[in-house]
Amino acid sequence: MKPLACVLALVLSPLHAAIPGSDLFTAGEGGSKSYRIPSLISTGKGSLLAFAEARRQSAADAGDIDLVMRRSTDGGKTWSEPTVVWDDGANTCGNPCPVVDESTGTLWLLGTWNLGADHEPAIIAGKSKDTRRVFVMHSKDDGLTWSPPREITRDVKKPEWTWYATGPGAGIRLSRGPHAGRLVIPCDHIEAGTKRFFSHVIYSDDHGQSWKTGGSSPRDRVNECEVAELSDGRLVLNMRNYDPTQRARQICVSDDGGLTWRDQKHDPTLIEPICQASIRRLSWPTAGKPGVLLFSNPADAKARRNLTVRASLDDGATWPRSLVIDPDGAAYSCLARLDDDSFALLYETAGYKTLRFLRLQLSDLRP
Repeated sequence: MKPLACVLALVLSPLHAAIPGSDLFTAGEGGSKSYRIPSLISTGKGSLLAFAEARRQSAADAGDIDLVMRRSTDGGKTWSEPTVVWDDGANTCGNPCPVVDESTGTLWLLGTWNLGADHEPAIIAGKSKDTRRVFVMHSKDDGLTWSPPREITRDVKKPEWTWYATGPGAGIRLSRGPHAGRLVIPCDHIEAGTKRFFSHVIYSDDHGQSWKTGGSSPRDRVNECEVAELSDGRLVLNMRNYDPTQRARQICVSDDGGLTWRDQKHDPTLIEPICQASIRRLSWPTAGKPGVLLFSNPADAKARRNLTVRASLDDGATWPRSLVIDPDGAAYSCLARLDDDSFALLYETAGYKTLRFLRLQLSDLRP
């Protein structure tokens, strides 16, 4: 008979597999008190780009915040030194949300700006000196250089909205159906007066040259979100939940490429403590083989801990396979597809001390 400890190790090891990773951004290094808000994309040309907010003076959401990036050309084995993508002095440049236009090879990076002295409560109340503004940058050389930020606030933010955020995480390019080629960026906003908060998307049908406001979630009490394309052509918006009656992610779907959204509900499997999460398509269905959606978040109803990656083989109806990445403290995360069987993850560790990068295989996720 095997000792009990040995039996437990055999049972638990698939769920808590030790996967080597690397810390890409560490608090206190590079002239920043803190790094937060991970964003990760594969460029399609063999490079990985990892973005973060470099919070120069403190870990707070306001103040002097720059967008920084590291780049890998060998699948995450080695990384460039951090470079500043967007810096506006003492002001806040944040909420990175990149998307790759595979048809042109152009990388688009959307983000939001506010005065460093303006804090979120004042912006929501309409008492700030300025407001949240929306900007876009692009790179035509696989992330080596970036264009100056271009403001698109008037195109994508309604006058009655106060607070506004892009992502954070990543956007998608639609690959199927009548809207194939559309670039879609998940966002959220708060209404003036009512102070109700919703998720919404913005989109581009001309390869990022112009951007428009898409549809919003049917109901409020949701904000930070990500979007994924389903195998039947619909889109799903996976949203951070503030409804206290159920601590689980909320979702809604679109039949028209994000112009309108319907059927908002909770997904009881995707428990959360009120936190950002990531959803990404790993593969499409093929003959005799289902497609795969991936999801990551701190899977705990009370605290930001137990970071878990899940896989769905039926467009998110069920999530039968999972892997606990970090049972301790962990918060925001971002997934990136590498190929049909492998993916990468960038996430915030306990106490927001580092942003950690991992490479994983679909086979790491067990029933």
